[in-house]
Amino acid sequence: MQQRLTDLSGLSSLTIDAAHGITGIVESLHQTIPTFQGIWGEQDGTSGVSSTVYRGVRGLFEMMEGGIHESIERFRPLHGSHDSSPGREAALAIINGVFGDHLVKRSNPLAIPMSFRRDGKPMDKESFGEVINQSNGKIAIMVHGACMNDIQWTRNGQNHGAALAVDLGFEPIYLHYNSGLHVSENGREFSDLLETMIGQSTQPLNMVIVGHSMGGLVSRSACHYASASEHTWTKHLKKMVFLGTPHHGAHLEKAGNWIDTVLDATPLSAPLSRLGKIRSSGVTDLRFGNVVDEDWQGRCRFEPSGDNRVSVPLPEGVECYAIAATRGKKASVVSDSVVGDGLVVIDSAMGRHKKEEFNLSFPLAHQWIGRNINHFSLLEDIGVYQAIKGWLKD
Repeated sequence: MQQRLTDLSGLSSLTIDAAHGITGIVESLHQTIPTFQGIWGEQDGTSGVSSTVYRGVRGLFEMMEGGIHESIERFRPLHGSHDSSPGREAALAIINGVFGDHLVKRSNPLAIPMSFRRDGKPMDKESFGEVINQSNGKIAIMVHGACMNDIQWTRNGQNHGAALAVDLGFEPIYLHYNSGLHVSENGREFSDLLETMIGQSTQPLNMVIVGHSMGGLVSRSACHYASASEHTWTKHLKKMVFLGTPHHGAHLEKAGNWIDTVLDATPLSAPLSRLGKIRSSGVTDLRFGNVVDEDWQGRCRFEPSGDNRVSVPLPEGVECYAIAATRGKKASVVSDSVVGDGLVVIDSAMGRHKKEEFNLSFPLAHQWIGRNINHFSLLEDIGVYQAIKGWLKD
């Protein structure tokens, strides 16, 4: 079917790209090892032919890719459209989260285009306008996290957006985006998309945004770029709720950067560091919580350069709320400051920072901490939902 052929084309391209990458790593190791052998008084005599052999291997990969695409194009007219499945959507979300920037650079059809969706299907201007009008102006924009998608807001029967529709009358609209791109790139596009869509409304809006994990960073970034572009949609934005958002970074990505540094320390292990550097721009933005272009432009995102972010406060005139979680049942230094919800520690989720210019200063009444909850359970926990509902009441 059409969609499956497109997926096959995208996967084949990604596989060939991966093969090229692995070949480069092996070639680097091949070139490095003889140097060390020479130091130890040994030579294997292979370094002279290595470059020719590896050029041949790369040429073979290019021939294979061309043949695969030619075969796929021959079959494409024989197939019709095909509805996606939750499994496919989940796989695409993970692929985009890890390789999303590479997919866009290579024009790979697996790259997720940003859109608003309902029930897993994209919304056009007309359908967006219909939802706004039937909501009496009350809409909740739900923004998913890294390596996830919009339909994953439903978890074990709970969907915070759907529950808000029943309890408070908010019509949920779900943002779907490529989480492998820089947060600032997604934030700018999110702002542009909202500005376009809000123009479909014929009435004043009561709009709220609920962002999970990276989705909270993308939402903050959108507010920043809305101000810079003089967009008007922020006039309709009343409240924002952040669920486990790494406002000041995630320990896992900081550990990944440390591993990069260790592997780069010696010529023999340096080629292996390229394996860790396949992670996307979006993932590396999670090291410190980057939300604007200036946080990454002109820098190598894998260098251990420290936190060089621009201070971006919470948007003015918008009531902002933060929810953090920890896997520990009781408060402790380890559970709150080291483990957190498994990905984000409490201080980061609450926007707390030792430097005053980075401290987001959520009011105490706008903070909620859940215990014995992990990062993804934030999407299904009833206590989390009750906190959201309480804050979003008129």
